[in-house]
Amino acid sequence: MSPGRTVMRLTVSRRETVADGVVVLDLRDPSGSDLPPWTPGAHIDLVPAADVVRQYSLCGDPADRTVWRIAVLREPDGRGGSRAVHDRLHEDDLVETRGPRNHFPLVPAPRYLFVAGGIGITPLLPMIAAVASAGADWRLHYGGRSRGSMAFRSALCSAYGARVSVHPQDETGLLDLDAILADEPPDTPIYCCGPEPLLQAIERRCPDRPLHLERFAPSEPGEPVRAGSFEVELARTGRVLTVPPGRSILRAVQEAGVEVLWSCTEGTCGTCETTVLDGAVDHRDSLLTPAERAANDTMFICVSRAAGPRLILDL
Repeated sequence: MSPGRTVMRLTVSRRETVADGVVVLDLRDPSGSDLPPWTPGAHIDLVPAADVVRQYSLCGDPADRTVWRIAVLREPDGRGGSRAVHDRLHEDDLVETRGPRNHFPLVPAPRYLFVAGGIGITPLLPMIAAVASAGADWRLHYGGRSRGSMAFRSALCSAYGARVSVHPQDETGLLDLDAILADEPPDTPIYCCGPEPLLQAIERRCPDRPLHLERFAPSEPGEPVRAGSFEVELARTGRVLTVPPGRSILRAVQEAGVEVLWSCTEGTCGTCETTVLDGAVDHRDSLLTPAERAANDTMFICVSRAAGPRLILDL
């Protein structure tokens, strides 16, 4: 099993409230063994209750193989994952994890702009530490509802000083993206994570900039390229499945008795990534870059479909 699909039961070694509605959990192997390696931008699946799987960014130190750290915002109107973490997971509890995976990698550059909204600060923390250690130039603009809701705010300001700009909405309003972007050279990589309105706003302003996004929720993919059914050949057995409108490839494969890992069913976590051997893909995920989509060599079968009559997949 590849590192990105490793399933483990880890111990909650520490639980701490770090902001209004935000808890940090440190997860360790009960035997004391090292955990799989990861890089800034990676996330894990957490299974805090039966049939509840959620993705959380790793926000600790990649060099420390003894612990994985995540931060979880309680979302009263969510689907129940964050409530399960807040209400059911305590120190010394065991919890199932999967991963890590990274679809939000940090690219080498001499300068960076980081933009965070609320709990979207989490995947940016190890990135900031990495670029600061490397001596790169960088700035962080961090928005949140209020100072009390902004996890890690004090630590960031203490460690990095003027490189960090804090924008509490109740004091200064929404992030002024036009002003923030006006100060940056057009070739500066921009890393942004936060609620969907923030991501859509920065996407509109950066059509030609090197923009890297991490989404909490799926983007709207529009209507499928192909309205009718299509065939999927499972290369390892030669079996051919028909996928009708309204049914995902993932569902069709599962109904055929083929075991595949999956999690979000929204095209945001990357768990069901599958190699494409032949055929054109209608990419409907929120993960792949335009270049990765154009390569047509991988897809997320929970949401993406065939753009033509047939796909051959490495299943």
